Amino acid sequence: QVQLVESGGGLVQAGGSLRLSCAVSESILSTNFMGWYRQAPGKQRELVASIVDGSDADYSDFAKGRFAVSRDNAKNTVYLQMNSLKPEDTAVYYCNAIITGRDMMIRELWGQGTRVTVSS
Repeated sequence: QVQLVESGGGLVQAGGSLRLSCAVSESILSTNFMGWYRQAPGKQRELVASIVDGSDADYSDFAKGRFAVSRDNAKNTVYLQMNSLKPEDTAVYYCNAIITGRDMMIRELWGQGTRVTVSS
């Protein structure tokens, strides 16, 4: 069963950087939408950034100027580079993708989540 596998979370001091990665676990035909969401304790899940194949990336206001989303289509992988991290960026970050599998089925996938903790 195709899955999204995330990596790269951890503990970092305020002002530091982290890079998250999210890879599709097996060969597929294509990825369309790929994006990152986050959920802080006691809060709803919110969109961080997204990138659609052939289009520009889109960012939530809090991510603009600090975060950068990119994708490697050959590897079916999306990245989130996070710079100038703040304590309020502390959350579990989830990868999300809409893919077309080799069975021609379109599926929405979620990663398992990776925890990011920013200390002050």
